[in-house]
Order: sequence, then structure tokens, then C-alpha cells
Amino acid sequence: MTIPSQTKLVVWGAIGGALLCAIVGFAWGGWVTGSTAREEAAVAAHDARIAALAPICVQRFKSQDDAAAKLAALVKANSWNRADLVVKSGSAVLPGSKEADRDVARACAELLTNTATSKS
Repeated sequence: MTIPSQTKLVVWGAIGGALLCAIVGFAWGGWVTGSTAREEAAVAAHDARIAALAPICVQRFKSQDDAAAKLAALVKANSWNRADLVVKSGSAVLPGSKEADRDVARACAELLTNTATSKS
């Protein structure tokens, strides 16, 4: 059996094309590996969970007896201490959990201060 002389060129062209396709796909085409996709999905799920739970925390914070005083203290506090104030108020302890979620507290404090400063 004889192999045509052009076969070597076709094989190298296919290999080069596949390599070029992979480079372009991963560099500019948005392709990712399975582990990267899992990491990005985990981050997106965490962010969605925080976005869903922060309004519950805000509602719990505002329903306290001394909410106006605590909100004023929250607005006056440094930005890095605000989550601690929300945790201490107990608003970040959500139904079904025994301790406060720091990420929810941080998002809750941000929502509370944004609404308080926009009303002023």
C-alpha cells in the first residue's frame, strides 16, 4: 500500500489547526477547564446565597426595638467594623443556623448603610 505524498502535509496541517484552535479557544474564546468551571460555579452560588439572605438580615435588623439607634451607630462606625455590629445585633443569625454568617453580615451592613445614607 502506498501513501500519497500529500498525506504528511495534511496530517501536520490538522495537528497545527487543532493546536491553534485550542490556543485561541482557551486564550480568547472563553473555554475553561472543568476545575475552573467548578470554582466559578461555587463562587457564583456563594454570591447568590449572600444576595438572597442579606435582605432577610436587613429586615431582621430593622425589626428590632432599638433599630434606629443601632442604624445610627452602624452608619457612624468604620466600614470594617460594620459587619461586627450586625453580628452583635443578632440579625445575621438566620433561621436554621446557630451562628452568624460573616458574609451575610457584611452584605447586610452595606445594604443598611446605603439605604440610610440615601435617605439623608
